[in-house]
Amino acid sequence: MASEETRTLKSTTNIGDPTASDSPEPPVGAATRAWTMRLVVVGIVLSALNLRPAITSLGALLEDVRDGLGMSGSVAGLLTSVPPLCFAVFGVMAPRLARRFGPSAVVCAGMVAITTGLLIRPYIGGTPGFLAGSALALMGIAVSNVLMPVIVKRWFPDRVGSMTGLYSMGLALGTAAAAAVTVPMAATLGDSWRSGLAAWAVLAAAAIVPWIALVRHREAPDGEAAPAREAPERETEPKPELRITRSRTAWALAVFFGLQATAAYITMGWMAQIFRDAGVSAGTAGLLLAVTMVMGVPLAFVIPRLATRLPHQGPIVIALGLCGLAGYAGLYLAPAAGAWAWALLLGIANCAFPLALTMVGMRSRTGAGVAQLSAFAQSTGYLISIPGPLLVGVLYESSGGWGLPIALMAGLMIPQMVVGVLAGRDRTVEDEAAAH
Repeated sequence: MASEETRTLKSTTNIGDPTASDSPEPPVGAATRAWTMRLVVVGIVLSALNLRPAITSLGALLEDVRDGLGMSGSVAGLLTSVPPLCFAVFGVMAPRLARRFGPSAVVCAGMVAITTGLLIRPYIGGTPGFLAGSALALMGIAVSNVLMPVIVKRWFPDRVGSMTGLYSMGLALGTAAAAAVTVPMAATLGDSWRSGLAAWAVLAAAAIVPWIALVRHREAPDGEAAPAREAPERETEPKPELRITRSRTAWALAVFFGLQATAAYITMGWMAQIFRDAGVSAGTAGLLLAVTMVMGVPLAFVIPRLATRLPHQGPIVIALGLCGLAGYAGLYLAPAAGAWAWALLLGIANCAFPLALTMVGMRSRTGAGVAQLSAFAQSTGYLISIPGPLLVGVLYESSGGWGLPIALMAGLMIPQMVVGVLAGRDRTVEDEAAAH
């Protein structure tokens, strides 16, 4: 069973780069190699820390941003729908950019985009400027998000599991930290929501430094420093014919990915506001959102390992869904009285994300199939997730309360469990596509 987990971890790290090589890197000088490896680790950790603060820091200060910019509830809902839209649109560009310029250079540019977007969006002027600055930051997040597993695979082919865990932990910590400290940080910086949001550009700027050094460093593995020389050879490699849209499992996994992403972005964009409207202070509401986000740190290690040991991942899907339903019921019945319990339950439910990535690796036999299934599931899933946060904003504004939005969130959990059970069946997309 250990071999199954190793195969899954290796497969999922090729997501976004179907041409990634599994061969070890050419040997380089020991001292140079050690220095470079440490630099890559620093770059991975700093990048992971910056892949969610642009979203969760806004969720913590959404009410202040709405008041400051004169946003309606519908426009605020549109703002919370921007992340999945950007991930769907810009994420598909990442593999082609990486083949042309090299993954490190693209991630470096992504960190620059995040820094610039975070810095300018509070000050660029009005709601359109805020949306444009947010889109710039999210574009950087999208390409970096796709390419980070590729970099892990190329530099650490024998430590994929541990480095992926480190990356996942950094992502969850960055998410939780932004939710927890944005409000008090804004209060410290002159009680200004603009300063509280822009301050995260400092962390993003720090992440640029190691990638600049790696781009300048010529002894990158797998020929990364000379992508133009490598690309023609890779482009001539035969690609298997796999009509992914003929697979029912692929569709089930895409819908499952989309519905769990819908729940995650609604949570990041609106949960703090739900607690604030229930009488919870802004600082405590940010901490509650942080609790929800930080649950991803331990469970990102546990859930994939458990999933690879089960022939059917449906029981995990159902368990996570029941936690979500219990959390939404609590938000409806007693949002303030049981706030910490609801935050904990929704944090567990949101860990459907690492489960979805694990199932991507388990539902295909080949590396090329994993890459194609991942691209299909993620791009389709993010498109599915776009209307959710916007619809929550519209329902909130039209009804004047959170009853209908919470009912929508709970209602979406039912089909999420159904398609998750279908996606968790022990079969491969290659077999299903060939049978049609």
